[in-house]
Amino acid sequence: MITVNPCLPSMPNSYLFAEVARRRKNAEAMHRERRLISLGIGDVSKPLPQAAVRALHAASDEMGAEATLKGYGPAEGYAFLRSAVCAHDYATRGVTIYPEEVFITTGAKETVAQFQWLFDRSCIAAVSDPVYPVYAETNAMAGRAGQWNGQEWERLVYLPCLPENDFMPMPPDQQADIICLCSPNNPTGTVMTRSALEAWVRYARERHALIFFDAAYEAFITDEAIPHSIFEIEGAREVAVEFRSFSKTAGFTGLRCGYLVVPQEVSVPTPDGSPVNLNALWKRHQDTCFNGCSYPIQRAAEATYSPEGQKQCRIVIESYLANAAAIRKGAGAAGLRAYGGINAPYVWVETPGRMPSWDFFDLLLTKGGLVCTPGAGFGPHGEGYVRMTAFATAEDTAEAMDRLLALSGSFPA
Repeated sequence: MITVNPCLPSMPNSYLFAEVARRRKNAEAMHRERRLISLGIGDVSKPLPQAAVRALHAASDEMGAEATLKGYGPAEGYAFLRSAVCAHDYATRGVTIYPEEVFITTGAKETVAQFQWLFDRSCIAAVSDPVYPVYAETNAMAGRAGQWNGQEWERLVYLPCLPENDFMPMPPDQQADIICLCSPNNPTGTVMTRSALEAWVRYARERHALIFFDAAYEAFITDEAIPHSIFEIEGAREVAVEFRSFSKTAGFTGLRCGYLVVPQEVSVPTPDGSPVNLNALWKRHQDTCFNGCSYPIQRAAEATYSPEGQKQCRIVIESYLANAAAIRKGAGAAGLRAYGGINAPYVWVETPGRMPSWDFFDLLLTKGGLVCTPGAGFGPHGEGYVRMTAFATAEDTAEAMDRLLALSGSFPA
């Protein structure tokens, strides 16, 4: 008799952003006269860089001619893009990554989920708290999280990110085998210092653990002292993999392209202790389960590394950072404490009067027509905060802050 994966029925009834979308839709139906402004989901508002658009057109023309048609591509990605990643994202920061260590994917979210398949369900997973839900929920789907008690997963190790520790997760006293770190962090918009990352690399080496390092927002880092990659830390090549994305760097949310770096030095033992090369294991997985990101999209991603593409991407990133600065300023004017938004496109806003985050979300939505994301959806320590994104237009961001200020008189003390 067929039975369902027992881990799935215990999941919360809805995914965070699906619930946000449901409440938004209801508010739109009730207040048709008012335009909603969304600082909720982290989707982009700026068009693709023109360098990428031209590359898409050229690659599409190639696909339309018999002499240049591309069929199935390599599961690990085309050499031209893997080499570009190594040269531009790593060599420029003094980091050596080899093309065979780069795997082109259709985005960081699905790659994080699929990478979980490589590890035994007995492994103990640690997640920053708060953090993007994919880390906790995919570990739950893989059977490593235990039961959901309405607020948290019983077997996950939560790494509190609070004002007292500058929102940087600290190594726990207990064992963790899979460590999920995100810097710049989604949702808090804060970053991890070099010394904090060094502490995690030491922990992983001492505990024979593996770091999943999410650097999807590294292009937004403005502080020269902050590492852009875990591989800037000595010893990380033996204990870390890194996830990146073109979604926010180059506006590829609708195209879907990212990559994963798995150094050759990383090995993980089988239950009997025999070492398994993780790079080879992931390649075997990709060869079986993936036919590669499409050729035109990989050509478009390659074009973002051209001098023209880099300039165009930088202009867009700076516009989003300007929005983040406006949100920080607007939140302060409304009497709210705000964090992040300097090295990231997210601003983490404390709710007034310790108001529950879903209640504050509903207040902003129903009274101000303003959409954010409740912090409680990012983990237990996200309660009491909301996330606001900088990916709206400058005009909508300014109007959103005007609406926030207009509502501030009704906020609880």
